[in-house]
Formats: sequence, structure tokens, C-alpha cells
Amino acid sequence: MSDKIGLKETMSIGIGGMVGGGIFAVLGLAVSLAKGATPVAFLFAGLVAFMTSYSYVKLTLAFPDNGGTVKFINEGFGRTVFSGAINNLLWISYIIMLSLYASAFGSYAPNLLSLTDSVKIDTHIYSSLIILLATLINYYSIKVVSKIESYSVIIKLLILLGFIGVGIYGLIDNPNLAQLSMSQWETPLQILSAGMVIFVAYEGFELIANTGSNIIDPKKNIPRAFYYSVGFVILLYIVISIVTVGSLTFDTIKFAEEYVLAQAAKPMLGTIGFTVMTIAALISTFSAINASLYGGSRVSYVIAEDDELPHELTSKLWNQPIGLIITAVATLLVVNFLNLESISTAGSVGFLIIFAIINFTGFRIHKKIDAKRAIPLMAFLLCAVSLVVLIINQYQNNRTGVIVALSIIAFCFVIEYIYKRKMHHKK
Repeated sequence: MSDKIGLKETMSIGIGGMVGGGIFAVLGLAVSLAKGATPVAFLFAGLVAFMTSYSYVKLTLAFPDNGGTVKFINEGFGRTVFSGAINNLLWISYIIMLSLYASAFGSYAPNLLSLTDSVKIDTHIYSSLIILLATLINYYSIKVVSKIESYSVIIKLLILLGFIGVGIYGLIDNPNLAQLSMSQWETPLQILSAGMVIFVAYEGFELIANTGSNIIDPKKNIPRAFYYSVGFVILLYIVISIVTVGSLTFDTIKFAEEYVLAQAAKPMLGTIGFTVMTIAALISTFSAINASLYGGSRVSYVIAEDDELPHELTSKLWNQPIGLIITAVATLLVVNFLNLESISTAGSVGFLIIFAIINFTGFRIHKKIDAKRAIPLMAFLLCAVSLVVLIINQYQNNRTGVIVALSIIAFCFVIEYIYKRKMHHKK
């Protein structure tokens, strides 16, 4: 029983996966896109995640496996070029998420170092160094990765809840509270698009699926873990966005877009608040980088094990899957060549496609997994519509992000097709 985990531990995996670096990375971006409707954008993105969690609950109960999402897609579509391409997309989406977290770390890090007052250090240097450090830690000890994640979940939640508590009190008589009125909202389509650009902030709940075979009393605890985790994070994000928009002017948020949570703590708690929130962001993004590097290397291992990528990816380098060093190098390339909005758009496109496929799988094999077919179908359609709205809107406003996202998808299909064809000829 020592390997079994209960509801609290399972929920901490889900909450820790979502409240990683996402909220620190994309909150400023969300406000710049949705203005006063930022809480609505987070709510809509959260509803997509909540509905998708139903499919994950049913699939995790039916197929408890450490492969999680990879296993479910293979159950729904067999080991085809399509399933292989989507699983490859999952690995690359991990790399995109890593880049998002590293980018956020790079934006917050200079705020702690007075050295930058006289010597301007490019944020990309901080982003690159933290990826290298996390890679070394992953090679050194997986136990250290686990401990960092356990402590960081508690620290970041305590600081965020403290920020909310002080922030709500600070909203009293704050003139910026008027920014939340409907007159300050963007158009419905822009709000929906904003919600989808920042959808990556909810991505981590699917990590619960990887623990399906280790959960005590799974029939009771798997549904609770998914629904409670996603529900809690939706509420957390909405309140954080209300406090932020109600505390700072839009101009201030725009200026401090990439470290806006630290800036939002300043009016309430001064320099101390700014510093504490900056530390929380650094701890949070660092732990998210650590955990995602570990997760990304395992995803590549599982995909190769299922013969959807070359079997050489199951080999090890310095006692860790070779996918770890590939994931790290790819992350360094992405974080140094794309801006925050393009990274966020590419990540959201990737996960909306993956979640749409998971929901379609739930619909397709609903009898096998004892699911009500209408819910996965509705969630699939919601993901699909959201994806189309995101691509159309971002193609007009951030063409690079869309081109990168579509190129990644095409790359995944081409690579899988070539690999499957090569395997077929070998036989």
C-alpha cells in the first residue's frame, strides 16, 4: 500500500499541475486581451477544462495506466498514424508549456536583482539558465524533483491565498474597481479568444490521469480529484483576476504585463508584497519547469514504448530517458525564439486539440467506459469551436503564434507517417 495515494495527494497533483507557472505567465496577457472581462475569460477557459475532466474521469476509471492521455488516445483510435501524431503533439505541447514557464521565470527574475538597475541582463538568459538548472536536477535525482514540487504547491497556494485576502480588502474604495464594469469589456469574440489564449493555465489537471493505477478507492476519489481540483482552480483564477484588474490601471498592467501579479501586490503591501509575490512566481515557475521536464521525458518514453516514435527513445542517457535532454534542448530553442503570446497561443492550440480528441474518444467509446455520451460530445464541440475562434482571432492579431502552432501539428503528422511507413517496410 506504500505506493498508493489518497484524495489529498491526488488533488495536490492536479492543483499543482494547473497552478504551476501558468497564472504567473499569462495573467497580464489575459488582461491585455479581455480588459475588464478577464474574470469571464478565465471562467470560460475553466468551463472547457471542467467539461473535459468528465471524459478524463471515465477514461481513467476504465483504463488506469501511468500512460494517462497517451493510453486513452490509443484506446480510442488504436495505434495509427493519427493517434501517434496526437501523442507526439502532447510531447511537443509539454515543451511549449516548459517554454511558457521559463519565459515567466525570466520576466520575474530581474525584479529581485538590483544588479539589473545598472547592468541590463536579457530575460532570455534567466530563462535559459533555469532550464539548464532544472535539467541537472532531473538528472541528479527524481526524489529532489518530487520534494521541490511538494513544498512549492504549499508555498505558492499560501502566498496566492494571502494575496487574495489582502487584495479583496484593498479593493474597498479603489477607483480601479470600475474597470471590471461591462463598459470596460472587450467584444464577446475577443473575450472568448482571450480565454483560449490563456487556456494553458488549466492544462495540468490531466496529470491526475497518470496516477490512476495508484489511487486509493478510485471509484470515489478519481471523480473527486478531477472535479474538486478544476473547480478550485477556476475559483482561484477568477478571484485573482478580479483583484488584479481592480487594483491596477490597464496602463500599469500593460507595462508590467509579464510580471503583473508582483505589480498587483505592490499597492497593497508595498515593496515587501512585490518581493514576496516575485519569490512566489520564481518558486512556482521553477517547480513547474522541474515537473514538466520529468513529465515530458516520460511521455516521450511511453510513446516510443508504444512504437509511435523510434524505439531508441526508450534508451537512457545518464540513467534518465533520452527524451529528457531532447525536451530540454527543444525548450531552450522555443523560449529564445518566440515571444510570450506566441508560446501561449501554440500551447493552447496544442492542448485544445488534445482535449478535443480525448472528449471525442469519450464519446466514441462511451459504452465501454460507462459515460453519458452527450457530455463528451458537448465538450468536444466546445473545444472545437474554441479552437477555431482562437486560430481565427490570433491569425489576425498574432500570426506568428498560429503559424508556429499549425506547423507543429503538420510536423507531428509528417514524422508519424514517415515512421509508420518505415516500420511497415521493415516488416
